[in-house]
Amino acid sequence: MPRVPAPTPWSLEPPPDDHPEDLWAVGADLEPGTLLAAYRIGLFPMPIGPQIGWFSPFRRAIVPLETFAPSRSLQRAARRFEIRVDTSFTDVVSGCARPGHPQSWIDAGIEDAYSRLHDLGWAHSVEAWDDEGLAGGLYGVAVGGLFAAESMYHVRTDASKAAFVGLVARLAGAGDPGERLLDVQWLTPHLASLGAVEIDRAGYRRRLSIALEVRGPWH
Repeated sequence: MPRVPAPTPWSLEPPPDDHPEDLWAVGADLEPGTLLAAYRIGLFPMPIGPQIGWFSPFRRAIVPLETFAPSRSLQRAARRFEIRVDTSFTDVVSGCARPGHPQSWIDAGIEDAYSRLHDLGWAHSVEAWDDEGLAGGLYGVAVGGLFAAESMYHVRTDASKAAFVGLVARLAGAGDPGERLLDVQWLTPHLASLGAVEIDRAGYRRRLSIALEVRGPWH
């Protein structure tokens, strides 16, 4: 079971459903208790210069587990790799950070924060391995039936897709897929090709409240 961290000293509140911007607040910290409190109300952090921005997208991207049907290309990708969970979390986060890339938002503070969440049992990596080693993966935060995916990467073709298929299989295989929530933040063409759709903030909150009451599949 995950270990419960000290509660956050910050007063966190979600934005109203009709708040038109994705960015809701700036400040606070990245302590484990703060991060978990944020995810439980639909917020996630990203650095804004030297500060921490807290986001709640007006249009949120999720992957509906109850209707997910991997394409043939996804199935082929999944068969090429061995899927492992939580065997190389730090390496996955470092890979997602794309060291030296000017547009990377995963800085040393983010890496440290999620590593601490992982040590407590709240953050997880899903990894794709082949004969050459770690080929790619993804990481995110699990609270009950919520999995908030943060980032993915690959060093060999289709490895991140294979990790994604492995993640969906683990979540859906735990039962009650319609009550679980796979959050992927913002819709991109790549995520749409993996089955992601957009819902509004109110719809996300409804799904989140249900998912938080569901037992997670990680322990």
